[in-house]
Amino acid sequence: MTPRPRTVAIVAAFLFAATAIAIVVSVSLLFPGPLLDRLWQLNRPAQAVFRAMGRLSGILLLALAAATFPCALALLRGRKWAWWFAAALFAIDAAGDAVSLVVTGDWLRSASGLLVSGAFLYSLARPPVRRYFQV
Repeated sequence: MTPRPRTVAIVAAFLFAATAIAIVVSVSLLFPGPLLDRLWQLNRPAQAVFRAMGRLSGILLLALAAATFPCALALLRGRKWAWWFAAALFAIDAAGDAVSLVVTGDWLRSASGLLVSGAFLYSLARPPVRRYFQV
């Protein structure tokens, strides 16, 4: 097997961080309390959207965490399915940011999300990374 490109570890680290964030946010939605409610001060519009969805949003975030954690581990182990999953995840995220840009007109948030997702997609599509995963 070819040596693991540094990009793979960076993408995996991002997915581990996404896992942790999804867990914290889902716990704050499923079990509201004063400690975790302070985190919502950082993003009040997201709080409104998540709270409007009710407990389902917390369950969906736990499902996301249950998917991103094994994906990050599998990326580090060179599993092809993890490459496909990560690429699909970032593509879906980019599409969501594009829709958000049109719907909300929030250029800063949507454009930065598009740039981040695009950067991850670009890094996953680079030849050394594709060779590592034999894609």
